[in-house]
Amino acid sequence: MPEHFESCISSVKEGSKSFTSSLLSLMKSAHWDIAATVRSIEASTATTTTSTPTATTDSIVGPNHAKYALESYVNRKIFQGFDHETFYMDGSLSSLLNPDQFRTECFTQYRDMKAMDPIELLGVLPTCQFGKFCSKKYISIVHPKMEESLFGDLEQRRQVLAGNHPRTRFYGEFLVLAKAVWLLHLVAFSLDPPPTHFEGSRGAEFDSRYMESVVRFPGGRVAAGHVVGFPVSPGFKLGDGSVVKARVYVVPRSEL
Repeated sequence: MPEHFESCISSVKEGSKSFTSSLLSLMKSAHWDIAATVRSIEASTATTTTSTPTATTDSIVGPNHAKYALESYVNRKIFQGFDHETFYMDGSLSSLLNPDQFRTECFTQYRDMKAMDPIELLGVLPTCQFGKFCSKKYISIVHPKMEESLFGDLEQRRQVLAGNHPRTRFYGEFLVLAKAVWLLHLVAFSLDPPPTHFEGSRGAEFDSRYMESVVRFPGGRVAAGHVVGFPVSPGFKLGDGSVVKARVYVVPRSEL
């Protein structure tokens, strides 16, 4: 089972990078002020992790690193609610009331869904739990002003709100990420105990036991004196003691 979890983590990482890359490309084509977008994400991250509003004037994000800030935004949205058996889409308590049965059902769903094309699945069962998850997360990540500026209308949003799933390239790329996170969630709730997840908080000392820098350093080692600028994706600690490292964007302490 831990091997399945590690495999799902790799898929989430690939899906996250790919979707973020597509989103950033669209934003550039639509002439977004990328620097202002990055500063907004930084300010939001600082508030979320410190509970104190932080005035952000100068960005800590280096040249050509906007993709990491945007990936942080996407992952924060799509992983919200991961600790609950249905991402808080309902008040289900099956994992507590019938834990053994629930774990078995989660793994069965994972096994059955793993090889499926998500758009084909949702074409048949648009309002299944996975379909509801996709709708909820798309609406959360792609707000109305964003979609209208990227595509000139709100057609995809209208379809999603109506319970359908657009057959567009952009939505298809989103579904790849959504499916990867959904499968990871199923495997997580198949494990006994389920993994606990964590993230590197802004300003925290970089710890190579639990963190992985998204920015590469000479020799592969993060230089001394670097701290977390913002989290990029969560890490997990499994019941057997193994750790999936959180991905973080690190900066010299003096820049925070």
